[in-house]
Amino acid sequence: MRRLGAHVSIADGFEAAVDREAELGGNCGQLFVGSPRGWATSDVEEGAAEAFREAAEERDVRPWVVHGTYLINLATPKEDLARKSLDCVRAELDAAATLGIPYYVFHPGAHTGAGEETGVENVGERLSELDVPEGVTLLLENTAGKGTTVGKRLEDLATMVETSTHDYDDLGICLDTCHLFAAGYEFGTETAMAELIEAVDSTVEVENVHYLHLNDSKHPSGSEKDEHEHVGEGEIGEEGFRRFVNHEALRGKPMVLETPEDGKGYAWNIERVRELYDGD
Repeated sequence: MRRLGAHVSIADGFEAAVDREAELGGNCGQLFVGSPRGWATSDVEEGAAEAFREAAEERDVRPWVVHGTYLINLATPKEDLARKSLDCVRAELDAAATLGIPYYVFHPGAHTGAGEETGVENVGERLSELDVPEGVTLLLENTAGKGTTVGKRLEDLATMVETSTHDYDDLGICLDTCHLFAAGYEFGTETAMAELIEAVDSTVEVENVHYLHLNDSKHPSGSEKDEHEHVGEGEIGEEGFRRFVNHEALRGKPMVLETPEDGKGYAWNIERVRELYDGD
């Protein structure tokens, strides 16, 4: 069975997030465990965690992924920000483990003038300071490349893992379609799609990609601008998404939407992706 869902809120509790996902038509999902623009992580009581796990099992909504706060920056040259970021990642990883969520994803951060190579090395070295809980895989997400953010190139994600003391038992990759496109990777033709998969396999390897973010792009390929659009209505377009979600190397991986919540919303986008499926 293909797994497709959307990012949902925990405003009404973790169990309610499962219900919301099911109402949208999703059968996997993503959530924050705190404010996306703050440092605090929500307390996860065992009773709430058990209710979440039972609801997810009963409604067959899985696997889930926790998305890290946007403030995290492991690429920074500033030690105080790095310490704060690591503390936050640890807390969010622990929350994922308590909830029984197998994946945690975050953006590597920005070098803010220290240089891209230094930023990438900083991420790898700081990943080494983390103890990833058993049952959780920490996922690095590719970036659009705007400003001094690192992780635009797939090679850089591979270097982050290789620089760390972890291996792909603890770490993995989450690919975002909008970020890929903004970074200059394309999949609008069969040739382009094949080249993308080759690029993935020659760097991080397809088997280490555990989750996918489906977002169209408001801006052209190579723009380095991270602005999401509804599926098929941006610069990637319908055919690009059709190739992406149906490629044999990717179709079995869980996919979540982070498309705009205005107008069409998540339910429309989930149905739109399913309309693009070739077979089941």
